[in-house]
Amino acid sequence: MLPLILNVANHRIALIGEGGAAYRRYEFLQGAGIEQLSIYIGNHDGWACEAEAAVYDRWPVKADLAGVAVAFVAGLSRELSGEIAAHARAAGALVNVEDVPELCDFHVPAVVRRGDLLLTVSTGGKAPGLSSQIRAYLERLFGSEWAGHLTKLSDARRRWRTESLATSEVAKLTEAMVTREGWLPPEHRS
Repeated sequence: MLPLILNVANHRIALIGEGGAAYRRYEFLQGAGIEQLSIYIGNHDGWACEAEAAVYDRWPVKADLAGVAVAFVAGLSRELSGEIAAHARAAGALVNVEDVPELCDFHVPAVVRRGDLLLTVSTGGKAPGLSSQIRAYLERLFGSEWAGHLTKLSDARRRWRTESLATSEVAKLTEAMVTREGWLPPEHRS
């Protein structure tokens, strides 16, 4: 597995699916700040009407997927999922089909978001329930205050970089700030 964080600002993303599974993927994508989202939807229980995206009440044809960087498929039959995944892959997209690892180019980790702080947990798709439990644990350890901690540290780092400090010095100052502020207990610091 290759862990990456994708900057989605300049990429088209497609969500193809129906029901609760598609809605959960939509929430995940909204949390990531996706701006160029197209939704191809079957049964959505009305939630897609409120979506901040281009919404189509049909399955995509090959031409619809041209230029899509990442396609998420959720809540569909295995046969339809395989067909859509093949179309998306042929258009050059990376594909994730929820709960069908053999149709996936990547899987989605469990995520904790605290502003720009992003904590992820993955078991390589082997034990999603364990990932969920670890995510819940991390949510308790890293509360909403961590968004502010990151902002404070980011502002300090920007000042240190304008002073032309070496990367190693910035790292030392970062560690000193985390220690001084008491953000991590001593046994969890580097």
